[in-house]
Amino acid sequence: MDPSAPGAEPVRPAAPGVAPAEATGLRVDERVRALHPLQRLFMRPDFGSLAGVVLLLVFFAFAASGSGMFAPDGIMNWLHVSAELGVIAVPAALLMIAGEFDLSIGSMIGFSGMAAAIPAVYWGWPVWTAILFAFALSVGLGALDGYLVVRTRLPSFIVSLAFLFVLRGLSLAVSVMLTNQTIISGVNHAARGDWLAPLLGGRIGHPLFVLLARWHLIGTYRDGSPLISGIPMIMIWWIAIAAVAHFVLSSTRFGNHIFATGGDRNAARSLGVPVARVKILLFCSTAFCAALLGISQVMEFGSAAADRGLDMEFEAIIAAVIGGSLLTGGYGSATGACFGALIFGIAEQGIYFANWNNNWFRVFLGALLLIAVLFNNFIRRRVTGER
Repeated sequence: MDPSAPGAEPVRPAAPGVAPAEATGLRVDERVRALHPLQRLFMRPDFGSLAGVVLLLVFFAFAASGSGMFAPDGIMNWLHVSAELGVIAVPAALLMIAGEFDLSIGSMIGFSGMAAAIPAVYWGWPVWTAILFAFALSVGLGALDGYLVVRTRLPSFIVSLAFLFVLRGLSLAVSVMLTNQTIISGVNHAARGDWLAPLLGGRIGHPLFVLLARWHLIGTYRDGSPLISGIPMIMIWWIAIAAVAHFVLSSTRFGNHIFATGGDRNAARSLGVPVARVKILLFCSTAFCAALLGISQVMEFGSAAADRGLDMEFEAIIAAVIGGSLLTGGYGSATGACFGALIFGIAEQGIYFANWNNNWFRVFLGALLLIAVLFNNFIRRRVTGER
């Protein structure tokens, strides 16, 4: 109708900051109403874990006051524990978002460490060659794990559980067969002058901490050397892996493929998402990061042990769940897994600094896992509109 015609309703101009539909008196669909910023915050997968970090810090500030937990060397202790778990929790979270599990992560830690130590110590390989060999072998086994999951369509829980026992058995049996022992020492001697070993087991920032000790900002030993000799490289790797994972999930097509694969595999495949490739690559990433942690521990401590990494696969999954990843897939974040690992490190070291029985840590971990699952399920229902 012509606006100038008799009886026509005048058109009102849109007010500043008001949607045109509202300004013209048109009905607005209630399904497209904007969410309050607080609602968006509560629906973020990493909100619960971030709140948990803050609450734990406040709690142990009182429970472990005066124990040195929040001194620079105490902070470095629980950050180091968090970093070791965070390195494997982040790829575990991405795999869970895609709807799969990898229970072989812990066994891969011990296996990759032995795969790097035996050639370097007993076969005379250059350490950098042994490291690359261990990485290649670990990633290859991760690809095989993912291929079997995709090809057989068996639950990844079953396939990776089988790999858990296979890798743990290989670590023990092969090390005994080749060296007649399950602990390989002397790696630090073999790694002297190697160019790659310091990038995994070294520390950075030593001059800075010497300067801080000279200014009496951090504690020192009796000889005047700083209590903190540097930042462990595993922390740097943790930050790098978390940053890459966050970028992939939030800003790349492959990140969209991960969410789509975990949300509805059949629908994703019908839309052209390479579901099999996504899953295999994610299994490769969990194997790579497990090998990174295992080899870093070998280079840092100078020895390898076949049973290293025991139960860490469950700790990685717990950290991912605490960080907001759903067990059903399709939801989660890399930063949430980092906060979950940080909660783990704070709790473990906080109980130690508070002089409590270490058995309480397992009680705390189980209770926290149950709370995280309930909270994540509540958020999922709010997001999907289920009742």
